[in-house]
Amino acid sequence: MLRFISIGSGSSGNCYYLFTETDGLLIDVGVGIRGMKKYFRDYGLSLSRVRHILITHDHADHIKSVGSLSNEQHLPVFATQIVHKGIDRNYCVTKKVNADLRRYVEPEVPQQIGEFIVTPFTVPHDSSDNVGYEIVAGDTVFCIITDVGQVTDSIAQRIGRANYLVIEANHDVEMLMNGPYPLHLKKRIISGNGHLSNTACGEAIAQNLGEHLRHVWLCHLSEENNHPELARKTIESVLRSYGIIVGTDIQLDVLKRTMPTGIFDLT
Repeated sequence: MLRFISIGSGSSGNCYYLFTETDGLLIDVGVGIRGMKKYFRDYGLSLSRVRHILITHDHADHIKSVGSLSNEQHLPVFATQIVHKGIDRNYCVTKKVNADLRRYVEPEVPQQIGEFIVTPFTVPHDSSDNVGYEIVAGDTVFCIITDVGQVTDSIAQRIGRANYLVIEANHDVEMLMNGPYPLHLKKRIISGNGHLSNTACGEAIAQNLGEHLRHVWLCHLSEENNHPELARKTIESVLRSYGIIVGTDIQLDVLKRTMPTGIFDLT
C-alpha cells in the first residue's frame, strides 16, 4: 500500500513523505531534523525506512536540512544539476550534501528510484531551477506541484494523469494586494514566476483533472495572504462552477503549514 504524509507545508518549511511497506521517498527537507524525528515517532514511522530524497528547488524553506539529514542517514539526494549548485550556494544550508550522495535528474526523463518511477517536470518559479515530480508506484500516479507561478502545458498534462495531486494554493489575490507586503514583493508573487493563487489553483484542477483523480491536497499556503478555510472554499467554488463536487467527485484537503497533516492511504 502506498501512503502519504505532509510533515510541513509553507514558508516555514516544506517536507512530504511518500512510502510503501519497504521503500520511502522524502520530497524536500525544509524542516528541522529534530522536529522531523519527533513527528516520525508520533506517527509510528521510522527514518530508517526512508531510502531517497527528492528536491524541487533551492529555496531555503525546501532545502535547509537536506545536507544534515542526507549525511546522517546516508540518503541519496536527487535534484537537477542547477538545484544541486543552488544548495551549495545557499547559506541557510549549513551542511552540504556529500558528493557521493548526489544524484541528478532531468526534466521529462523518467528514472527508476527504488520502487518508484520518478519523472521531474519544469515548474516556473523564481528559484535557480524548479521541478515538480510525477511519481508512479504500481498503478498509482502521485504528482506534486509546488511554488508554481503559472500552469504550463506540461503541468496541465501531469494534473490530467494524476490519481493523487499535491498542488500549491499560495494566496488569495485580494488579501495579498490589500496586505502589508511591499509592492515589489506583491508583483513577484503574482508574476508568472511567483506563486499560484487559490483561484488559479482551482482553475488548474478543474480544467485538467482526469477521470482517475481521487484526492487533491492544497500545499504551501501563505500565512499572511491566505487562510485554510478560504483556500478550500474558493477552490470548491471554482470546481463547482465546472460541475465538479468536492466530497463526491474528488476529495480535497488543506495541508497544515507547520505540523503534519495525518497519514493518507493511497489505494
